[in-house]
Amino acid sequence: MMSFDTDAKTLVIDADAHVVESDHTWDYIDPSERQYRPVPLETPEDNGTKLQFWLIDGKVRGFRFPAFSNAELEKRSRQVGRKFADAQESREMANVGLRLEHMDQIGIDVQVLHNTMFIEQVTDRAAVEVALCKSWNRWLADIWRQGQGRLRWSCMAPTLSMTDALDQIRFAKENGACAVLMRPVEGNRLLADPYFYPIYDEASRLDMAIAVHIANGNAWLNDLYSHPVRLAATFHRFRIPTVAAFSDVLLSEIPHVFSKLRWGFIEASSQWLPWVVHEAKNRFKGLGREWPDNIMREYRMFVSCDNSDDLPYIVQQVGRDCLVIGTDYGHTDTSSDVDAIKIFQGRTDLASDVKQKILSDNARTLYGL
Repeated sequence: MMSFDTDAKTLVIDADAHVVESDHTWDYIDPSERQYRPVPLETPEDNGTKLQFWLIDGKVRGFRFPAFSNAELEKRSRQVGRKFADAQESREMANVGLRLEHMDQIGIDVQVLHNTMFIEQVTDRAAVEVALCKSWNRWLADIWRQGQGRLRWSCMAPTLSMTDALDQIRFAKENGACAVLMRPVEGNRLLADPYFYPIYDEASRLDMAIAVHIANGNAWLNDLYSHPVRLAATFHRFRIPTVAAFSDVLLSEIPHVFSKLRWGFIEASSQWLPWVVHEAKNRFKGLGREWPDNIMREYRMFVSCDNSDDLPYIVQQVGRDCLVIGTDYGHTDTSSDVDAIKIFQGRTDLASDVKQKILSDNARTLYGL
C-alpha cells in the first residue's frame, strides 16, 4: 500500500468520491429511533438489473442506483467509454481495505466521500431526518477510523432541526469530516436563505467547507423534472440547481458575512463557470460593488471539473485556483470514471503547475486537508 504523508508536496486528492448506502448503513441508528430505519426494496428487470429503492417512513424516498449485473455494468462501461468501480464491497465500504487497495491502483492518496441516498429529499419530518443523518454520520466516522487518514467525508446535517444539525457538524468534525454537505435546494429554501447562516457560521468556526454536491432536496421540483425526456431529467433536477446555487452565493452577502468560509460545487462539471462568472460581473455593476481581481480565490469558491471540459479556456477565464477533480467513485452515471485522475495526469494541454493545482493544492485548500 502506498505511504500516506499529508505533508507531501503533491497529494493526489479525489475531490468527489462516494459511499453507496447499504442496509449496514442503518446499523448505527439509535435503538429509540429504529422505527425510522430505511427498508431496502428491489424489483428485478429482464436484463438481470435490479431496480433498488428505499422505503422511509412509509414512503419510497431518497436515491438508489439500480443494481447492475456484471455483464450489464460492463456493457454500460463500453457504451460510455468510461470505467466504473465494479466491486460492490468497495462501493458500499463493506471492505475498507479493498477500497484503499483500489485507490492505490488508480493513483489516489485521499478520497473525499459524499453520500448517494440524500441526493433527493428523504423525508419532510425532522425526527426522521435527524435519525438518518446521525446513523449515516456514525457510519462514515467508522469508515474514517479504518481509512488510515485517506478517507475524509462531508457530513449530513439534518437541516429540518437546526440544533441537531449543529450537533452533527461538531460530531463530524471530531471524526474526520472536512465539509458539510448541502443540497442546492433544501426543501423550500435556497442556500442564500439566512435560515442556513448558523450552519455556515459553525462550518466556518470549525474550518470546514460547504460542499454543494449536485442534488435537489425539493420533492415537487424532482417530480416536475421527471419529464418524458428521461436522459435530460438529471440535468434539470440536479445540475442546473447546483449552477444556480453557485450564482446565488456569488451575488449574495454570504462571502462577506462569512469571510473565511470555503465553498465547493461538486459534480456539475465546470464548463458553465466562465459564463456564470461573466454574468455575475455584469450584475456587480448594478449592485454598486467592486469586482475583485480574482473573485474565485477571494470568495473562496471551488468547482469540480471533468476531463471533457475545455480546461485551458476555463483556466484562462477564471484562473487556476478554483478547480478540483474527482472520479465520482461508486456511481454509474455520466460523471463517473474511476480513471479520471489518471487521464487528467496524462493531459498535455495544461502546464504542470496548473495540473498540480487541480490534482492537489486546490482540493487541500477547499477541504482544509
